[in-house]
Amino acid sequence: MMVTTKVVSNMLLSYAAIFLWWCLVPVGGAVALGSSLEQPVTPLLRPRSQRLQPRQTCNTATNRQCWTMSPAFNINTDWEASTPVTGVTRTYTFTLTEVNNWIGGDGGIKAKAMLVNGQFPGPTITGNWGDRINVTVVNNLVSNGTSIHFHGIHQKNTNNNDGVSGVTECPIAPGRSKTYSFIATQYGTAWYHSHFSAQYGNGVLGAIRINGPASSNYDDDLGPLVISDWYYGSAFALAHRVNSPTNPYIPGFPGSPPPSDNILFNGLNRRANGASGSYRRFTLTAGRKHLLRLINGSVQASFTVSLVGHSFTIVATDMVPITPVTVTSLYIGVGQRYDVIINANQPVANYWFNTTFSSAPCGGATNRPAMIFQYSGAPTANPTSAGTVPPDSRCADSLNYTPIVSKSVPSASFTTGNTLNTRLQISTTGGISRVYWPVNNTPMKVNWNNPTLEYVKNSNTGTMPANTNVISVPTANQWTFWLIVNNSSIPHPVHLHGHDILILGASPALAAPINPTNRLRPYNPSVDGPALKIANPTRRDTTMLPAWGWLALAYRTNNPGAWLMHCHIAWHASQGFSVQFLEQLTSIPTVMNLNELTGNCNNWDAFYPSGAPFLQDDSGI
Repeated sequence: MMVTTKVVSNMLLSYAAIFLWWCLVPVGGAVALGSSLEQPVTPLLRPRSQRLQPRQTCNTATNRQCWTMSPAFNINTDWEASTPVTGVTRTYTFTLTEVNNWIGGDGGIKAKAMLVNGQFPGPTITGNWGDRINVTVVNNLVSNGTSIHFHGIHQKNTNNNDGVSGVTECPIAPGRSKTYSFIATQYGTAWYHSHFSAQYGNGVLGAIRINGPASSNYDDDLGPLVISDWYYGSAFALAHRVNSPTNPYIPGFPGSPPPSDNILFNGLNRRANGASGSYRRFTLTAGRKHLLRLINGSVQASFTVSLVGHSFTIVATDMVPITPVTVTSLYIGVGQRYDVIINANQPVANYWFNTTFSSAPCGGATNRPAMIFQYSGAPTANPTSAGTVPPDSRCADSLNYTPIVSKSVPSASFTTGNTLNTRLQISTTGGISRVYWPVNNTPMKVNWNNPTLEYVKNSNTGTMPANTNVISVPTANQWTFWLIVNNSSIPHPVHLHGHDILILGASPALAAPINPTNRLRPYNPSVDGPALKIANPTRRDTTMLPAWGWLALAYRTNNPGAWLMHCHIAWHASQGFSVQFLEQLTSIPTVMNLNELTGNCNNWDAFYPSGAPFLQDDSGI
């Protein structure tokens, strides 16, 4: 694995390491996010009298709310307005390869794996709040293009680094490479994955950890825990079958996917028959509090997690710090993340960490998904208590979280004028029937050779085809409101790139079994309008759209670019469940260098379609 860290600033190596970080914090290191962040800031050495006490008292186990004292950055800092500039660049090289009949972390054989630096999940990107992150992606896949999306990273003024094939770039052609570069203006837990059809289901994903303050104190950071469904078949082969209405995995339900063969915990688990693999183990130290970064990196499965005998104190939803909430179980939709604190206050022993599926249709597995949390000093053995089954989530996430940094929308501003309808649709073209998930009757299909930002660069966005599902939101720094209506029995995890969603409300989740025929509970302005939460509602980048129901959301147009909003079930994104918001069109070329598109697109044009053994047959994202 090639992972290097380059410190852009000059370090004064003669000083003791305990003072090094404080010495290197730039004087006046805060910058407005609208300013240029492209040039590293050379740190200035403060007088010794200003350097000693603050670093000894900030961001310790008893004061995690603080990050730096001078300049002051802490849990109450609005990182949409200002962020530190550390002058540090974290540099990674990710080489993508594919292996047929790969033996995975449970001992099962996957027909085709696509790996990052030869491993699943890929290496964790780690940095501090305000660092620059550079990731060079080398595409050594045999016949696939690729692009890497940094899920949850807002890419403030760097939409051309968002990594969406056919939207923000041409795919990276086989044998070619591309470097992504951005400032970590946020902190918390994110993840990266390919955004080229259903490719990440073959293994192209990994965690992102940006260190920063927390809303509750803890002693140890256990790091990311990527929980992901795992299919032994190729993701592309599965997608082809899911896209066919004549051969569903569940009879009578066109487009239904199979249960996954396993659920992996940072790439590891036992097989369903117990013949191979091993349980993932994390270590707890008695009497200490541990931060755990939970990531659902699945293509299909949502689930509820619980740790026998323990509770979780939630301190962040996606990358939004919240007022701490303590729960005994936690539902995690596809693409969602939670930062939680585990208090190791139980007897020294081994405890099951269980993953439980809903009775509603949002994923499943043929295996009992579990891992083990082992107290330091406990014998290495399987736990003796299975615990109790948590309440059925009904595939719904809680909307009762309170962000630390308050953001509210204007009262009486929500209307149903911006409504996005989705439903399952079967269409026949050229004698071939396919399953689609259109939005307002149009399933998305992007052009890999002519991405949206290329249209912006050439000033011809008016000629974009209707099936690119472009929605213009030109006004800067205004609230935009959307009502999403789900005319189906399937809940959907909805993810917005480049922004956090303010979740104003949603229809109640339905109890299973969910009737496949129409049970739509429409939005009623006279009843549902007054119940919308406009004062500091739950805020995150991924949330659940209920079956036969609606979701009301808002976001502020403060980030120029072409931003995708889509269902994060890989099959549904492949089938067209997506739109793209073209935000502040005239500002896009002024805040990023669109000429950077040219080299990568030239390489892709030389490969596709003339040199490719396949043609695009889905949405492309």
